[in-house]
Amino acid sequence: MSLSEQEIAHVFEKLRGGLVPERGLDAYAKGVEKPREEIHRQLEMASHGEGCIKFLRGGYGCGKTFMARLATLDAQAKGFATSFVVVSDNDLRFHRFDEVYAKVVSELSTSECERGALDAILDRWIAAIEERLIAAGADEDASDFDEQIRAELKRELLSLTGGQIPQDFIRVVQAYFDMKQKGDYATAGALLSWLGGSTNVAASAKKHADIKGDIGSSDAMEYLRGVLEITRAAGYKGLLIVIDEAETIVRMRSDTRHKSLNGIRQIADSAGSYKGLVWLFTGTPEFFDSPRGVRGLQPLHERISFMERNGFASMRQPQLALQPFKAPRLKAVAMCLRDLYASAHRERVEGLITDEFISRMVDEVTKGLKGHVGLVPRIFLRDFVEQLDLVDEHTDYNPAEHYGFEIDESQLTPQDQALLDEHIAQQEEDDASVIPVEDVW
Repeated sequence: MSLSEQEIAHVFEKLRGGLVPERGLDAYAKGVEKPREEIHRQLEMASHGEGCIKFLRGGYGCGKTFMARLATLDAQAKGFATSFVVVSDNDLRFHRFDEVYAKVVSELSTSECERGALDAILDRWIAAIEERLIAAGADEDASDFDEQIRAELKRELLSLTGGQIPQDFIRVVQAYFDMKQKGDYATAGALLSWLGGSTNVAASAKKHADIKGDIGSSDAMEYLRGVLEITRAAGYKGLLIVIDEAETIVRMRSDTRHKSLNGIRQIADSAGSYKGLVWLFTGTPEFFDSPRGVRGLQPLHERISFMERNGFASMRQPQLALQPFKAPRLKAVAMCLRDLYASAHRERVEGLITDEFISRMVDEVTKGLKGHVGLVPRIFLRDFVEQLDLVDEHTDYNPAEHYGFEIDESQLTPQDQALLDEHIAQQEEDDASVIPVEDVW
């Protein structure tokens, strides 16, 4: 695919910080064709009115966040709205559906609007209703035209949700429309914030919609249903919600952890009733397999358990297993990034960052990290982008001579170092357990 200069700059700036870019991933998405096809299958089902849930399973560094980010871009390209939420034990207690709802709505995105897209979606839906009324013969200059729209807003919300929508939701949408028509955009914005789950909306704004209090945990999932149906009525195929780093739940206090796992169970059980919605959770094997995670909640474990037969696993089961990076895939990604890199010194970059240099760099970084594939991709890609930058900026820099092909341990985070130490210890234990073959005759 062809990326703009801005998108290319975004990709490399994120990689310099060891982060997954939010855009431009398709340009170097290598080795993920099969899991990507499965996610496309989920989106296809949702576009025909199914409600779906999928769990991306993979160890640290397998590319779960990359795959999830790529899924949002693919979904938007197919006409979906998306939301990307990262689980945090500080600002997102997953058993509190009101908090989950607020995060989902705040991260709502479309191909036209990068973040906070609720107002754009709502306005697009209201405009569609206006056009439909006019097409049916209504006079847009009539004194009661706004009242006709208000009535149609209510009728359509009730119809789309099968009546499963809080009355406060309807009143806020109608009041939002009224305030926009009056030019009171401040109040309209406050009402939109309330609809998005904010708990800091002034009572004076709420009064316009005849509402009190805030959206509670018990009602939040029905508010999500309302947002979903408005999104579809606005012309989108559906909604993809990514919940990234679900393994954070394993580290929470036991009471919060149990409630959060039960929250996921409730979402899994009800997923089919949210037509056009795809939930995509990412998590480590520890999250799925340990007693502190999914395995500790039997009803959830039975619902989404991972099955493998002699090393073969279907990608169509609830858990989609991502494979660790291997050298050929890492080399292919590096070559794509080299070709994508924007430089005024193209010949020097290609002449010094050769295929042979990339192969040696992959081998040496992997060796330096004792083959821990979970740590290799992020550190390799950050080092690789640094080599591109140095070649581009310094005419006398030669990566084959100056790179050194050694891992700078200062780059390792405490989590990286702990994982590396664990990996080395496991290797030593495996080596010690090998029984030597001896001739004993």
